[in-house]
Amino acid sequence: MEILSSYNLIIEVSVIIILSFLFNSIAKKTNIPAVLMLIVLGVGLQFGLQYVNSDAIDFFPILEILGIVGLIMIVLEAALELELKREKLMPILKSFVVALLGLFLSAWIAALILYQFIPDMNMHSAWLYATPLSILSSAIIIPSVNELKSHKKEFHIYESTFSDIIGIMMFYFLAGKLNPAEDTGIVGFTSNLLLTIVISLIASYAIILIFQNIKSQVKLFLLIAVLLLLYAVGKKMHLSSLIIILIFGLVIANMKLFFKGKLSKLLDYKKAHHIYHELHTITAETAFVVRTFFFVIFGLTIAITSIFNINVAIISSLIIVSIYAIRAVLMLIFVGKDMLPQLFIAPRGLITVLLFYAIPEEAKIEGFDSGILLFVIIATSLIMTFAMIYDKRRSNAAINKANLNKVGSTKWVAPTIKEE
Repeated sequence: MEILSSYNLIIEVSVIIILSFLFNSIAKKTNIPAVLMLIVLGVGLQFGLQYVNSDAIDFFPILEILGIVGLIMIVLEAALELELKREKLMPILKSFVVALLGLFLSAWIAALILYQFIPDMNMHSAWLYATPLSILSSAIIIPSVNELKSHKKEFHIYESTFSDIIGIMMFYFLAGKLNPAEDTGIVGFTSNLLLTIVISLIASYAIILIFQNIKSQVKLFLLIAVLLLLYAVGKKMHLSSLIIILIFGLVIANMKLFFKGKLSKLLDYKKAHHIYHELHTITAETAFVVRTFFFVIFGLTIAITSIFNINVAIISSLIIVSIYAIRAVLMLIFVGKDMLPQLFIAPRGLITVLLFYAIPEEAKIEGFDSGILLFVIIATSLIMTFAMIYDKRRSNAAINKANLNKVGSTKWVAPTIKEE
């Protein structure tokens, strides 16, 4: 039976998308991340392919492309929802500091654990392996926090987006250290970052002003193609390309802030806002499809038996404990005692997988079991699930109690009989 024949492929793709939509509906009711269900689906398909004796298929090139496109769409989707207002300056700064410190401290402790427990692991490689394991997954977090209070939801959107961007920059900075020709040091890294921001702002203004004057109805995929092109060219130039996507999203989502004074005369706000609205829709749809196939294919490629290895379980458990211990301290300092369920919303996912496969050959250690990756992704997702379920029950109980108190406080007063 030819698994990848034209009509079979159409059927398979269609069924996976339909199932992913159903998983999203289940996720909203149960708080079980749809990503976990997609990975399980992929594992099931893996066993199905083995059962029908299908030829081995190299899914890695597809996984890599889906990961890159998915990352761009997820960051753009998040940026389009971020409002830059004066009253939101402190929440943004707070989430940035939590993301930065959480990433660095988690990577440091995870690197020490890997260095101690994995044979032949050197400290530089340990940091390269630890960095992906320390990055929050906006692919899981953003769709999962919709029902939280607005300030908590915003915190997670900011934090996970910052974690993605800072984590990717940190990973490639460490990878560059392996090649002296590409290692520019802190000064070069800072210059690169500033150059990326300048290019991002110029490109964002140019794209908005050009696209508002395009009369064709078919221009949104053209816009996405331009953004993908900028990202890829930026990567070739060793720029922090994800910042280009983030800044474009922020500029088009906050046009009144960025187009002031003389620049406001160049902007046709009505047309530009229409582009923003349609882009928001198509980005969400594209992110959904790409995320679906990324995690299904990831499930197809993983060795599920590796998570039952005792060494994998010990190393992964130590990393997970360190993640939540560090997060508890940061939450207590920057958020306060009302830290539920934020404390446990720290899943790993798409970026973790994508960067793991991007570790340079010269830094790879044969003793590192990829089951650690899978164990941490599944465990952190399940912990988030239980925390969200608990928080939802707690909120419902509080609402029911408030309603009962309200009813109880309304005393019945007997009518008085007027004497004649």
